[in-house]
Amino acid sequence: MQTVPNPVLECKPIIQVEDDRTGLSIEALKRGFLDNLFYVQGKFSGIATKNDCYMALAYTVRDRLFKRWVDTAETYTKNGSRTVCYLSAEFLMGPHLGNNLINLGIYDQVKQAIEELGLDFYELLEQEEEPGLGNGGLGRLAACYLDSMASLEIPSLGYGIRYEFGIFEQKIQDGWQVEITDKWLRFGNPWDVARPEWSVEVKLGGHTESYVDENDRYRVRWIPFQVVKGIPYDTPILGYKVNTANTLRLWAAEAPESFDFEAFNSGDYVKAVQAKMTSENLSKVLYPNDNVSQGKKLRLAQQIFFVSCSLQDMIRIMKGQKIPLEKFHEKFVIQLNDTHPSIAVAELMRLLVDEYGMEWEQAWEITTKAFAYTNHTLLPEALEKWPLGLFGELLPRHLQIIYEINGRFLDDVRIKFPDDFDRLKRMSLIDESGERYIRMANLACVGSFAINGVAQLHTELLQKDVLHDFYEMYPEKFNNKTNGITPRRFMVLSNPRLCELIDSKIGNTWIKNLHELRQLEAFAEDVEFRHKFRQIKQAIKQDLAEYIKAKNGIDVDANSLFDIQAKRFHEYKRQHLNALHIITLYNRIKANPNIDITPRTFLFGGKAAPGYYIAKLTIKLINSIGEVVNRDPDVRGRLKVVFLEDYSVKFAQRVYPAADLSEQISTAGKEASGTGNMKFALNGALTIGTLDGANVEIREEVGEENFFLFGLTAEEVYAKKAQGYDPMYYYNRDPELKLAIDRISSGFFSHGDANLFKPLLDTLLHRDEYMLLADYRSYIECQEQVSQAYRDVENWTRMAILNVARMGKFSSDRSISDYCEDIWQIQPVKIELSEYLQTDVDRLKIINEESFAI
Repeated sequence: MQTVPNPVLECKPIIQVEDDRTGLSIEALKRGFLDNLFYVQGKFSGIATKNDCYMALAYTVRDRLFKRWVDTAETYTKNGSRTVCYLSAEFLMGPHLGNNLINLGIYDQVKQAIEELGLDFYELLEQEEEPGLGNGGLGRLAACYLDSMASLEIPSLGYGIRYEFGIFEQKIQDGWQVEITDKWLRFGNPWDVARPEWSVEVKLGGHTESYVDENDRYRVRWIPFQVVKGIPYDTPILGYKVNTANTLRLWAAEAPESFDFEAFNSGDYVKAVQAKMTSENLSKVLYPNDNVSQGKKLRLAQQIFFVSCSLQDMIRIMKGQKIPLEKFHEKFVIQLNDTHPSIAVAELMRLLVDEYGMEWEQAWEITTKAFAYTNHTLLPEALEKWPLGLFGELLPRHLQIIYEINGRFLDDVRIKFPDDFDRLKRMSLIDESGERYIRMANLACVGSFAINGVAQLHTELLQKDVLHDFYEMYPEKFNNKTNGITPRRFMVLSNPRLCELIDSKIGNTWIKNLHELRQLEAFAEDVEFRHKFRQIKQAIKQDLAEYIKAKNGIDVDANSLFDIQAKRFHEYKRQHLNALHIITLYNRIKANPNIDITPRTFLFGGKAAPGYYIAKLTIKLINSIGEVVNRDPDVRGRLKVVFLEDYSVKFAQRVYPAADLSEQISTAGKEASGTGNMKFALNGALTIGTLDGANVEIREEVGEENFFLFGLTAEEVYAKKAQGYDPMYYYNRDPELKLAIDRISSGFFSHGDANLFKPLLDTLLHRDEYMLLADYRSYIECQEQVSQAYRDVENWTRMAILNVARMGKFSSDRSISDYCEDIWQIQPVKIELSEYLQTDVDRLKIINEESFAI
């Protein structure tokens, strides 16, 4: 790694500052940086690398977080504050440094301090390894919610897994996605703190034994095959310009005894470390491929691992705060972020009944008052199901508990819906058709007091279709909580130039109250404001163009329309519909090289699941189209196609501000909400989209005249499928569609290989589950409207400004406020900064007594 020779670092005298070692003055920040470079990194300037300097800066900022973090934990402990526990298999946090600087309110001071030391501040920001602990929207939403809970001063704990290797690093080789191990921890992580003293043990496998206890009660003990230790790692989550610093607690797996000395001495070196290897697999990698039984078993083991660790941790906190276990649901409300943590319902019952001797009825009442469930999908295949045999092998006691829950639940269903045997089959926690499965969404619905969707349309479709039986059984449980995004990361940090312009007109209180952006509506008619807005967008586009040139070697025109689709690759998100539009434009140019076409740069970003072949083939198709289009002299720069490799939160912060057009083109009724649509619109991109997910509400807010709508509605999609949808009908009657598909099938985009894209085309022509061909013509015509609109520079800018101004509803602060009021029943807790830790004898006594619980 490159070292950073620096005369300022070498020659700068040690600066004497005030006693407060975590002061916020420029001099205190410089002293803190130099101290951390020397005392923590153990480096001097002659050998310090850029990463050493980043680490020193990160520790300097972390030092200033810790006072707030400790004060927050102390306040919650003393007050016994009701706490939200957010259980999620994914937390896609993004880089911490810049976000913490924004929330501490010291971004400019730190920048000045670092530059006075002769270092490049932005270069240090770029050094941070992003913790890729999520796939996309689910993990990104969890991160936004943690930010908002802290900013709104809501006591909360995020619980998940500290994956050693996060989502893979994506490389594009010969147009194909290649997965590279994401070694995000290779240089260490300055933001988390290990808490081995709070470790817990999790049981796996084995068998159960029944017995009668000393009170003549029937009891069950679980004799596990394997025990795994969970070690918590805590990361402070600071709120925006408040003293609240909540905690993200991620669990790493270890073996209780990581080395078998006897086996080693006997020469069996593999056996000596076998327990360590087996245990650590649980937190080794995000989402192992589950197309083999071993992968399925590991996924389930991951879920019970972090859920059990988290619930045991909550009980530890209650003991530390001397709160009776019977008040568990009063102390904690647990939000299940999709079905991944839904095994928590059975695990809490096991802990209460088996470990703490509670009667079933009391334990069930506590459990069903503690959990709330967020559903994130309308795709039936995404509702987790576990084969009964695999489930029983790994979690024999939980299987018994689920049988008991199911039996009692089905009795309730029989009472409410007598003689409705089909309903019983549909609602059972056990799928009895064919191979038997545990239905985790059903378990979450039965074991939770609240069930919410994440957009108005999504919630309506849950009630009408996916969870219709449960809606009829428990209508009072259902509610909608439309997703939101944090403006701190996705505006203040990623788009400072636009924020500066907004602040100059309406002040900066909109950062905590996004509805205040409505004041910008008046400036949409201001010619000078439009001009400045346009200048900023153009400068950001130019920055991205230069990045693309350096990274991809492709020249793109910053004056062209930047048409961006950046999201996880999946057939329902329909990146291949976008690809057909590009081919259609290309075919028009080939038919008439002098045709007048609005210049566009098509940018794609996103990853495909390693085992999802069609999604990976779509990535190959896009790159193959780009290879042809970008080099054809007939195109003459009017079209460019670029695939943005290894899309991530850090990269997204470059991309959202640069977009002119946001592609939100999923099949209506398939996307639960989406949050990328919100991030693009908040940064001034116009949306082309279907009436799907949160698109519906975005269009309502920004105005239908400022949104490019196309395609079938969810009702029309259902109707066409019911009538017997035939994709060949559209293929045969639309010459442009036929030519686009035929160009692919002929090998035109694959060096003459007519078979390369055949699997993808077969899915379109013979099934087309996501009705791409049915929406093709509407999409093409809508894109023509986009091209015409972009030529009217002043009106396009007016529309973009109104999109920014009307996005107030989509702040994650609003989402969290809704959760607090309607589901969690929780109030903010103000954190007051106390005297310094070094002189606070009472506080040291509290720590020594180990009642400092959170």
